[in-house]
Amino acid sequence: MKRGIITALIIIVALAGIAMVLDNNKKKNEAKTAFIAEGGGAVAVRVATVEKKVTDLDFSVNGTFVPKQELNFLSENAGRVSKIFVDEGDRVTKGQILARIDAEIINTDKETAQANLQNAIKDEARYSNSFKTGGVTQQQLDQAKLAVENARLRLQSASRKVSDANIKSPINGIINKRYIEVGAFVNTQGTQLFEIVDVSKLKLRVNVNESQVAHLKVGDKIEIKSSVFPTEKFNGKVSFIAAKADASLNFPIEIEVDNNTSNSLRAGMYGTAVFNFPKQAPSILVPRTSFVGSVSSNQVFVLDTTTNTSKLRKVVAGRILGDSVEILEGLNEGETVITSGQINLAEGTAVSIVK
Repeated sequence: MKRGIITALIIIVALAGIAMVLDNNKKKNEAKTAFIAEGGGAVAVRVATVEKKVTDLDFSVNGTFVPKQELNFLSENAGRVSKIFVDEGDRVTKGQILARIDAEIINTDKETAQANLQNAIKDEARYSNSFKTGGVTQQQLDQAKLAVENARLRLQSASRKVSDANIKSPINGIINKRYIEVGAFVNTQGTQLFEIVDVSKLKLRVNVNESQVAHLKVGDKIEIKSSVFPTEKFNGKVSFIAAKADASLNFPIEIEVDNNTSNSLRAGMYGTAVFNFPKQAPSILVPRTSFVGSVSSNQVFVLDTTTNTSKLRKVVAGRILGDSVEILEGLNEGETVITSGQINLAEGTAVSIVK
């Protein structure tokens, strides 16, 4: 019994929903019919007046600060860490010694390379004297000279390893992470030692659309703001503009930003790039919906006010500025363009303006 009542209720609700949908469709059709009827037999259209306006190109976009330089510093020599001279948060300069690797084995290799070089030099001198008296051939002398060069290169490599036992910072920056402790063993496979970041200069990464990127070029000066420091203004310069849009049809932009003397800005903070452009000369603008099909068609219908008919006009479109399009040729200020109903129009079609 209960199941039958529930089924009946479900059927009633479904029928009520269907009735509502049908009623809404009827109202929409009546509205369309009324819209066309207003034209009195002519095609009902909406229009807009062609105007000259000053275009405001200024805009602002938000992005994230990243370090201009960021380095994950890896080991080059195997050995045990004997000393560490810096800690996380310390400021370092290029060439400063950060840590030292136990160089006992490395020093032994260098001493061996030095001894081998001395022996090779003596052998070369001996072969050279013997060659003068005919005791050795030219080939044997050449091999002795080659042995000297090889020994010198091995010594140079060993000396470099001894120098690398003092781990030096390759950039100016701040120790953001320290991954080693005294006594830890590092290997030549690239054990991570330090993460160093330089925030004296930052990069603000933002995305702009196609109409915005058209007005930008590398080297443009940009004003940068930060919500964390609302009273401060930072100077930026466009350093990179992507040649290709991303999946969302936006273009990645990088802006190099000078930090203040106290390096208040930090990587990971949000920033706002304010793009200001010189005042533009007035230009003829029409609604984007004026075009037949799309903007690329370069065709619009103009209203002939004397006969209330449509006239197809060829135009040259310029910049797309939001919902408006700049017209370079083909229209004059004060003319009237048709903005809706073009699908039903042809050259000379009678029209009726609907407000």
